[in-house]
Order: sequence, then structure tokens, then C-alpha cells
Amino acid sequence: MIQLTNLAKSFGGQALFNDVNLKLNHGQKIGFVGRNGSGKSTLFKIILGEEGHDSGDVSIPKNYMIGTLKQHLVFTEPTVREECALVLPEDEQWNFYKIEKLLFGLGFSMEDLDKDPLSFSGGYQIRINLVKLLATEPNMLLLDEPTNYLDIISLRWLRGFIREFDGEVILITHDRDFMDSVTTHTMGVQRKALRLVEGDSYKYYSTLELEDDTYEKTKANQDKKRKELEEFVARNKARASTAALAQSKQKELDKMDDMEDLATDTNLSFKFNYKDTPAKVVFRAEGLGFGYDATQPLFQDITFAMERGKRLAIIGKNGKGKSTLLNYIAGELSTQQGNLEYHPSTSFAHFGQTNIERLNTKTTIVDEIASVSKEIGIPQARNIAGRMMFSGELGDKKIEVLSGGERSRVMLGKIIATPSNVLFLDEPTNHLDMQSIDALADAIDRFEGSLIMVTHSEMLLHRLADALIIFHKGGAEYFDGNYSDFLEKIGWEEEEGKKPKKAKPKINHKERKKRRKVVTQARNEVRKPFTKEIKLCEEKIEILESDMALKNEDLATASSSGDNDKIMELSREVGLVQQEIDSFFDRLEIASEKDDEIVAEYDLQLEAIDT
Repeated sequence: MIQLTNLAKSFGGQALFNDVNLKLNHGQKIGFVGRNGSGKSTLFKIILGEEGHDSGDVSIPKNYMIGTLKQHLVFTEPTVREECALVLPEDEQWNFYKIEKLLFGLGFSMEDLDKDPLSFSGGYQIRINLVKLLATEPNMLLLDEPTNYLDIISLRWLRGFIREFDGEVILITHDRDFMDSVTTHTMGVQRKALRLVEGDSYKYYSTLELEDDTYEKTKANQDKKRKELEEFVARNKARASTAALAQSKQKELDKMDDMEDLATDTNLSFKFNYKDTPAKVVFRAEGLGFGYDATQPLFQDITFAMERGKRLAIIGKNGKGKSTLLNYIAGELSTQQGNLEYHPSTSFAHFGQTNIERLNTKTTIVDEIASVSKEIGIPQARNIAGRMMFSGELGDKKIEVLSGGERSRVMLGKIIATPSNVLFLDEPTNHLDMQSIDALADAIDRFEGSLIMVTHSEMLLHRLADALIIFHKGGAEYFDGNYSDFLEKIGWEEEEGKKPKKAKPKINHKERKKRRKVVTQARNEVRKPFTKEIKLCEEKIEILESDMALKNEDLATASSSGDNDKIMELSREVGLVQQEIDSFFDRLEIASEKDDEIVAEYDLQLEAIDT
């Protein structure tokens, strides 16, 4: 198992972490948590040898294989089969059987193997990378945000896969529900050190909270005692009668350890701006339909009433039209089919990728938030920017220099600033860390208005949704029930009759060759008497059949000449030769059947080594 000892890493003189220690035990599956920029991905790179460290040791046992599934997908080959074969060792480059077996196990068909990897959805591209990872025969998996851009079907499949994997796993993800469903332990970078706790992320954070509380109380008591000692020394050190006692108290003071104030992380703070409405139904959707290709609509005949306070989630696989439906309801697309009737008091705020792209890149964060309404002044906009983790001078940064995640936070700030009674949220948790996702869910819980949300987060679905629009079976339908009701009554069609297969860590290439050699030698030894018998029978049959051919020629000549005595003699000899041939064929059949049984038995052992 891997072991990290006193590991330290810094960038530009700024310490990322110090004295990191970790000993990974057999079968542990660890969820790796921490704020964005805390060093999680950097630690992965150090373990993989892709990045150096300042001090400390990384110990990895010989022949211990680490497989990694990274965030970015890069494909270079024209077919899935060839792409996956890239990872095979040189002497196995054409062992497509091994690759095909893994692909079939992960839901690919024979026809899929010759398709371009880039033609598949994000979820299946992740599976292609998983095949490449498993073909390297890893004992351990390092998974860095494997849930990014996966749809619900792929997320549910990946959850089952990680649960069944027999090796060790370290998983980075901001999807708290997903993490807690597959891990045995949780660890995080806490104040530049690594902390490991047995249990889920809730146990981890409650443990840290308890430790911080204990630390703060201890520090408060120490600060109180320090103040008392300092005051005593100040009052008594000048008096001859108490100078000795003051000196003793000073020594006690000098021995006290300094307890520093605990550093705390900044959290996003959400509170949506609810605009009151007298309407019981804020809008009605009747027979909605839309398609970029008139012959292939993405959805049609969608009808529902959006009551005040209702929370509707749009779910389904990627690329089926979920965001299109949300944009259609929000009036972002031209009308094709159906009607939308809004109550006059309805006001909505829309968070989506198209909206983020419309941010004015030349303005500052504060100015962009203030642009939502004339009623929002700079002080209020700056306050909202601070809640989005752009406090102080950070609020004066230009939009053009922000990352994708930072721009998402600016857009969320604009949504917060918008008075509304309906929220349209398209994958709002993208780019948010675990604590921010929890804060967002809390804010939606408190919002008095209605919600329409596109999400792949089953945590949000279970917690927030009371109605669904489901993209499946080639179309979309409204479902008047929560997500648990859907799973119980309908369920995902891709999961019908399927259970995840157990995935085991693979032995490394050198060890596998060694094991194959042992099994092959044992098989050949057991086969020896039967292969010898098969060879003997085949040689005898060949000789006898040649002899038979000559005697048949002689018999034909004797028949032509009418030599009855010769005919009788040759016929008897042909009969004897045929008996010998039949006898050797019987022996050959028995030996061949036995040899086939032995080969089949040892092939199972070889297959077990290869899988």
C-alpha cells in the first residue's frame, strides 16, 4: 500500500500543505474533500510522480499499480477498440480480446467498437477511459472529479462500479451524496495538513468541528491564564518580597505553548430575493414541443401547471434536450408548439450557460451584479459579491480575467440580486465545492417561490424535487411525484435487469506473465501422454491409409484381370487394414476428447489471470 511521510509542497513561497502523512490500508475507499485550491489534485500528481514535492517521502510497493481517471478526456485514435488498445504493453498491442471483453462488460456493443470515441456521450467517454484504466491492471484507483459532466445513468453505473472494485480508491468529487455512497473513509487537507476519518463526509466534518471547538475552548482558557500570569508578573516583579514568586510565574509563562487562532475558510452565502405574488399558479404550460430538426422533436406534448412553491426537476441523459426545455420555458427560444401563460406578477431569474456567456467581460464583478436593477446600489452589489467570495478588492476584478467557476459565481450573484418568484437553474452546482452546494440547497429550501432545475445530482433531486420532467424512451414526459416515486414506479430503462459486475484489481504485466507460464507448463505436463497418443494415432492412420490406397489399386487391377484368388486375398488384407484404421481412430477420439477437457480446464485458469 502507498504511504506518505512528512510530505510538504509549496508554490511561490506559499505553503500548500506541510507534514502530510497517510498510510493506505487494503480495501480502503477514501473520499478526498477540501475547498477548491486546497491541493487535492496536486497531491494526486505527486503520488503519480507527475509533480515533485519539497520534502518528505512517497512510498509505493514494487509492482503496485495505480490507475487514474482524470478530469480531461483526450482521444487520438479513430475507433474505440484502437483507442483502448493504446494502453496495452508492447507484446500485447493486438490483444483486442482483452479490450473487447472489458468494453462489453461496460455496456458497449460490437458495433460501438468501430465508432469514433468522440461520437459518444460524456458518460460513455468516461467508460472508454475506464476501460483504458482497467486494462493497465491497477491495484488502486485515483479518481479526480469523475462525476463531472456525467448524466444520472452514468453516475449510477459509476457508483456501482466503485462499490464493487476490490482494490483501494481515493476519490475527489464535490458530489457529496455520490462520495458518501461509495467510500469507507473521508480525508481532507485541513489547515495545510491531511486528516483521515473513518466514515462519511458528515462524520469527517462533525469530527473536525468537535476538534475545533475543543481547541477554541482550550485556547480561551490558556489566553485567560496567560493574561492572569502576565498581570501578576507586572504587579509583583518590582517588589523585593514577591520578586521570586513573580520570576517563578514568568518561567511558567515562558513554557506555555502559543496557540494560534484557527484559520477559517470563506463560504458562499445564498439568499434568493423573493418577489411576492398573489398567484396560486405562476404559469401554465400547454402542449409544449420543440426541435432543432422539425422531423425529430426533442420533446412534445409537455403540459403542466406551475403552482407557487412547486419544485420541478428536469432529468435524463445528456444531449436529450433538458437545457433546451428549460430555455424554451424561460422564453430564450422561439415558439414552435404549445402555449405558455404567465401570471402578470410572475418574475423569474435564470441561471444557465447561455446567461453566463452574456456577462459583460469589460465590467467589474460589483458593476455586473449592480446592473441587474437600478434599485441595487454599489454597496448592496458589493455585499452580494462578498457573499459570492469576492470580498473587498476582489469585487473590483474584471470579468474577463475570471475562470469559468468564478464567472458562475458572478452569475449566481446576479440571480441572488434579481427579485423573482420563479428560479430557472441549469446545473447550478457545476464549479461549486461541497460546502457551497450545501449552502445552495439550503437557500433553495428557504426560497418561497417556485423552482425549475436541470440537475444530475441525486442528492438535490431527493431533497428538493416534488415533480419531474423525465427525458427517456425517446421523448419526455411530466411525472407528478418526487424522485423516489419515480425510481420505485418507473426507474431508468438502462438499468432494467442489470447489476454491476464485480471489478477486481488486476495483477501487473510481469506477474501475469509469470503466472501464465506456471499454468501453461502444468497444462503441457498433464497433456503429454494424450498429445503423444494423438500424434501416434495420426501417424499410424496416415501410414495405414497409404497402404490401403495401394491395396485398393491392386484390388482394382485383380478385378480387371478376373484373378479371383488375388481378389479374395487382397479383400481380406483391405479388411484387416480398415480394422486397424478404425481402431486407431477410436484411440484418437478418446485421446482428443481428454486433451480438449484438459485444455478447457486450464484455459479457465488462464482467463482468470487475464481478467
